[in-house]
Amino acid sequence: MEIKSVKDGSRLTVSPEGRIDTVTAPDFSAFLKENIDGVTELVFDMKKLKYLSSAGLRELMNTQKIMLKQGKMKFINVNEVIMDIFDMTGLTDVFDIEE
Repeated sequence: MEIKSVKDGSRLTVSPEGRIDTVTAPDFSAFLKENIDGVTELVFDMKKLKYLSSAGLRELMNTQKIMLKQGKMKFINVNEVIMDIFDMTGLTDVFDIEE
């Protein structure tokens, strides 16, 4: 997994590439914890994410809890594979997903 990000004022766009799974979720979590202080708009660009496990979903849900207190969080460019995972887990009703 590779994580690219762009910060523009209080907006942070995070673009994970590859897989967020049991092995990479701790690194993903650490990256988010280090970078979301002061962020009021968190955008996940999911275009290049190939796989998302339950460990990755857990990190996204934990981040959602934080962002509900300090701003907003949304997903853009969600590919079919990741959208299927969001659909199967019911997270399409929880997350702000821009189509």
